[in-house]
Amino acid sequence: MLAVKILLAEDVHMIRGALIALLELEPDLRVIASVDRGDKIVEAALASRPDVAVVDIDLPGIDGLTAAAELHQRLPDCRTLILTSLGRPGTLRRALASQVTGFLLKDAPPDQLAQAVRSVAAGRRVIDPQLALAAWDSPENPLSPRELEVLRLAARGADAAEIAGCLFLSQGTVRNYLTAIVAKLNARNRIDAVRIAEEAGWIP
Repeated sequence: MLAVKILLAEDVHMIRGALIALLELEPDLRVIASVDRGDKIVEAALASRPDVAVVDIDLPGIDGLTAAAELHQRLPDCRTLILTSLGRPGTLRRALASQVTGFLLKDAPPDQLAQAVRSVAAGRRVIDPQLALAAWDSPENPLSPRELEVLRLAARGADAAEIAGCLFLSQGTVRNYLTAIVAKLNARNRIDAVRIAEEAGWIP
C-alpha cells in the first residue's frame, strides 16, 4: 500500500515536531516536507509533490488560506487540510472559498487528524460538524473584496494615507470605503468594525 505523502505547514516548531511524530506513527502516512511560513508552501509542494498539505491558518509570510488558494491553482492534485485553533464560521467560509478539502480544529482528538488526512487524500470533504452547523447559521459577509482589503490593512494599524498608497487609491476613496464598512457592519467606529470582522473570521 502506498503511503499518503504529506506536506506540513506550521510555524510553531514544537507543534510542528509533535504533528510530524503523530502522523508518522501511522504506517500509511508519511511527512515528506515541512515549512514554517505560508509563502514557502507552494514552492515546497511543487518540489515534493505531496498528496495532502496540512496547513495552519495563522502563518507568517502569507496566511494559510491565501497559500491554500494558490496551491490549488498551481498543484490541483494536492488536497489541503486546514488545521487551526480559529473555529469561526467566517473562517470556514473563507476556507471553502479557497478550495480547501478539509477543516479540522487543533483541539480535535489525535486519531481524528490521521483519519482526516486519509479522507482528504481520498477526495472526501472533512469539516468539523459543530463548525459546519455554526457556519450554516452565521450571516454572510456583507463586505466586498475591496472593502475587505481596506479593513485588513486598517486592522494592521495602517492609516488612510498608508492604505491609499498600498491599494493605489485616493485618501478620499479610502475614507469612503471605511465609512461604508462601518455602516455595513453596524459598527461604532473603525476599531469596532475590525473587531466584528475578526470575530466573524472575515479577515485573518
